[in-house]
Formats: sequence, C-alpha cells, structure tokens
Amino acid sequence: WRRAWNEVIPFLDYPPEVRRLIYTTNAIEALNSKIRRAVRTRGHFPSDDAAAKLIYLALNATSTEWKRSVREWHAVRSQFAIMFEDRFPMA
Repeated sequence: WRRAWNEVIPFLDYPPEVRRLIYTTNAIEALNSKIRRAVRTRGHFPSDDAAAKLIYLALNATSTEWKRSVREWHAVRSQFAIMFEDRFPMA
C-alpha cells in the first residue's frame, strides 16, 4: 500500500460508511464470476458490440437474482447525496 499511496489517499477522503461499502468485495466478486461464466460459455465474439450485449444480458439476468440490499445502504446513499449532489438524484 505504500507504493500505491496516491491511489489510497482518495479512498480515505470518503466517510467510513462509504469506505466499508467500497472495500467489501463479495458482491463485486460474485458479479465478476457471473460475467466470466457468460463470456466463457460463448467463447468468441464477432464484434465489441456483441460482447457488450452479452455482458448487458448477464448483468440484467443477475440483477433479478439479487435478493438482499446492501447493508447500511441508507447511510451510504445519504453520504453520496451530500458528496455528489449534482450527480446523485434523491428519488
């Protein structure tokens, strides 16, 4: 982490709730696994658009399987709304 200190510093600017969400990788690893599985079964792609479409379909199918929301999402959402008020809509 010392060699990558310039990449660590921005991470420390976030509040603890957001940092916890960022460094928790289980959901990210599960999502990457679904994408890898979809790409591996297809093998090759005639174009970049074909690959993008397959990834979109894999993500769309995966999102229907998600049953649990992110832990403490409301606190993280509030922090995002404060930090990125111009880009994070409060619906």
